[in-house]
Amino acid sequence: MPITCAINHTSTSTPHPTNSTKINDLKRSMIFDATLLNHESNIPPQFVWPDHEKPSSNPPELEVPFIDMGGFLSGDPAASRRASELVGEACKKHGFFLVVNHGVDRELISLAHLCMDRFFQQPLCKKQMAQRRVGEHCGYASSFTGRFSSKLPWKETLSFEYSPIDREGSSPIVEDYFVRTLGEDYGHLGRVYQDYCDAMNKLSLGIMELLGVSLGVTRTCFRDFFEQNESIMRLNYYPPCQKPDQTLGTGPHCDPTSLTILHQDTVGGLQVFVDQEWRSIRPNINAFVVNIGDTFMALSNGIYKSCLHRAVVNDQTARKSLAFFLCPKKDRVVSPPHGLLGCSNPARMYPDFRWPSLLEFTQKHYRADMDTLMFFSKWIIERKKQEQET
Repeated sequence: MPITCAINHTSTSTPHPTNSTKINDLKRSMIFDATLLNHESNIPPQFVWPDHEKPSSNPPELEVPFIDMGGFLSGDPAASRRASELVGEACKKHGFFLVVNHGVDRELISLAHLCMDRFFQQPLCKKQMAQRRVGEHCGYASSFTGRFSSKLPWKETLSFEYSPIDREGSSPIVEDYFVRTLGEDYGHLGRVYQDYCDAMNKLSLGIMELLGVSLGVTRTCFRDFFEQNESIMRLNYYPPCQKPDQTLGTGPHCDPTSLTILHQDTVGGLQVFVDQEWRSIRPNINAFVVNIGDTFMALSNGIYKSCLHRAVVNDQTARKSLAFFLCPKKDRVVSPPHGLLGCSNPARMYPDFRWPSLLEFTQKHYRADMDTLMFFSKWIIERKKQEQET
């Protein structure tokens, strides 16, 4: 009988291994294979969450505004004013809103979902050709078993980098990743996701214009900052689970990135923590769910919020989502524009930093939650002190 998620104790060449060595060995030995787990009546204990974090039944729906991006980008004064007001209200409270009339081709969105099926329905050994290495943020991850040994999420992901920056003499970055990692047979998937990321890049820059207007800085302030971005695309696949009331597809967290543009399929699962309770966001295939991440929260000097959210699973149907995480170019300093500092705005909330430092913090030192930015700020300040002393 196959063991689908087991911890194997193996011999080691080190006579007296440290606790951290033992823990790392245990993490590496765990395997998440949903095709096998679906045949078992219970889920392994590593996927069972504490009672106070288990999903609630029938949470109320979160009212999120629909933002007409077409009206805003066309320059219509009334549409621009309305979009700016709605975004400002939502981002000060919880950071979530929906964009419609976004200009992204529906066939491209459908094709991107179909290509997810092609990838995630492969045997595990095929998907592991793109296996994510410990400490890295790109590649295939089966439930993040390489990072954590408890409260594991019931999901699989494939993450890869995207940048609109031209690389002279080379193929587009996403297409190159699929061919280089998975082989020439995956060139079609690479081209689909290259086109999808290009569309997300265009949409995200438009949203940055809207955020700039809503915050009272120049329209181009944040657009210019992210014009040359180095972002992340993630494909999320949540298999059916026999015990959906015992686990989570994604645990409670705030995105450390700047902006997330999410397209859900028709299967619900996204929940946001607002006013001390979990609320659901209903799927809408004609809209993108957009939320503020920690990096933009720092850029806005804490005026706009990065909100706690999670994903739940069900026992009937797999759920899929496409997540584009807008991130600054790695050498850009994350610092609020002068227009957000002064007598009418709060005092400086966070220290300057570069995006790779926050990414390193969440990958190697801290499991992202609602306090990530606070603890990261303390970590940055402490590191600077140590550098000055040496």
